[in-house]
Amino acid sequence: MKAVTSKNVRDVLWGNLDPDTKLMTDQANYYTIPGRAFPLHATVNHKAGEYVRGEFHTNTVEGFFSQLKRSLDGTYHHVSARHLHRYLTEFDFRYNRRKEKDGERTVAAIRKTAGKRLVYSDATKKH
Repeated sequence: MKAVTSKNVRDVLWGNLDPDTKLMTDQANYYTIPGRAFPLHATVNHKAGEYVRGEFHTNTVEGFFSQLKRSLDGTYHHVSARHLHRYLTEFDFRYNRRKEKDGERTVAAIRKTAGKRLVYSDATKKH
């Protein structure tokens, strides 16, 4: 997103989350309207030093993005918008399996390739 607005946040949330999702965010204004579409939208107030309210927090997503940014800066150095979805898919896989041993994660990755074939021309096509 070039600019974060309530409309494009709504489009991303509605396009990627199950309608029954419990949405947990900070109190940024652009979450208010999209949050109404979910059965529960809980917030934490970072400006007031609040980071957890009962079971509600944003720690997981903040940890994910912190590691993602460090990984992109430290490993890849530059990521084009054209291939960003590929980097994000890889990082999502690794983050969600971060508690597994390297061998288990490797076997899981190899299993995901069953029946798939990637050729260079597919990876370089413009989207």
